[in-house]
Order: sequence, then C-alpha cells, then structure tokens
Amino acid sequence: QLVESGGGLVQAGESLRLSCVPSGFTSDDYTIGWFRQAPGTEREAVSCISSVDGSTFYADSVKGRFTISIDIAKRTGYLQMDSLKPEDAAVYYCAHSLTPWGYCRPDAMDYWGKGTLVTVSD
Repeated sequence: QLVESGGGLVQAGESLRLSCVPSGFTSDDYTIGWFRQAPGTEREAVSCISSVDGSTFYADSVKGRFTISIDIAKRTGYLQMDSLKPEDAAVYYCAHSLTPWGYCRPDAMDYWGKGTLVTVSD
C-alpha cells in the first residue's frame, strides 16, 4: 500500500512537497516513481528514483524545478516541486516498482497510491 500526501492549491511560482509512505514492502531494492494525470490526458511519468544507488529520472518538463528523494530508513519517497506552473496541475500518483532500475513508465510500476491533487493558479 502507498499513501500520498502534500497536494493542495498554490499559486504559480510557489512550492509543494509530496510524500509517499509505503506499508507492507520488505525489499530494500526498489524504484519509487511519481506520475501525474491531468483531466483528459494520459498518466505521465514525472520522476523516478532507485533505492539502490539513488539514480534518478526526470521528465523534461520538470527538470530543474522538481527534486525526487528517498528516506531509505523510512522507505518514504518525496517529490519537492518548486516554481510550480499552471501546467503542473494534475493528480499526482506515487508508484512502487520491485525492479530497482526499471523504466520510469506507468506500465513498469507494480503498486500505486490513490493520488493527491495539485492545483496551480496563475
């Protein structure tokens, strides 16, 4: 099970920090990913991180603005979102893959949270 938190309504240029708290996972080798889906669009990858070596992937649209991280001891994932833009508004989903260096794609994830809504006003 994955539980996201941290979404909300902000103005353009402001920041949010999303958290992803897992339960029931025992492996030390995994990937945490953040994905988003706006109304009428497909779910897209935002960022992923490997628990093994901290290697990361970022979508071009968020590079330089978003930062993904893991608290290894807590197995908790975070997505720091700075300089938010109206086009970042979406439901953000945390996902977990049992593959530590898997692709950062929705079909590569094994478990999903229910999502947290991010709204950005201009």
